Amino acid sequence: MSRTVDYYLAPHSPWTYLGHARFVQIARETGTQVNVKPIDLARVFPVSGGLPLAKRPPQRQAYRLVELKRFSQHLGVPLNPQPRHFPVASDDAARLIVETADAKGAGAALRLAGAILAAVWAEERDIADAAVLADLLAAQGLPAALLEASRKPGVQARYDAFTQEAIDLGVFGAPTYVIDGELFWGQDRLDFVERRLRG
Repeated sequence: MSRTVDYYLAPHSPWTYLGHARFVQIARETGTQVNVKPIDLARVFPVSGGLPLAKRPPQRQAYRLVELKRFSQHLGVPLNPQPRHFPVASDDAARLIVETADAKGAGAALRLAGAILAAVWAEERDIADAAVLADLLAAQGLPAALLEASRKPGVQARYDAFTQEAIDLGVFGAPTYVIDGELFWGQDRLDFVERRLRG
């Protein structure tokens, strides 16, 4: 039986970054179809009790850094917990992933999303910069025209729809993986995702 996962991600999320390559591998190994759905956490957090990083209490901010280092070391995924370009406006990157998925398919969108996430968390690059996004497209062998196409109103509408869909499902953070209506929140739940997909 074929499986499908709705993958709600944020292109500036360190947790999405830490789980991305592993999730893609699991999906490939299990023959799972992935619906790539970037979401706007700035809209999700206010309705789900979440807070932007700068508004969280100091002890939560400090512990987040500890956990990022732990998971980076545990997973063998290079990560700078305090990168130069973070916080960063990620809407342009999100729309580019949406357009890539529509124009070139989920595989291309997943590759691009991985490159965008690594740009923030491992490469000290600014994903709010159109030149950086253009370079990332080129590195993935994707056409430069996708960047201009991603600025069309229809792409924003798709991005908005994914965000509202996530809110309606009860998603409150990224990454969230949804299988047959069941939510799995966080890259540290990928063991459960894998078991479900292999079951």
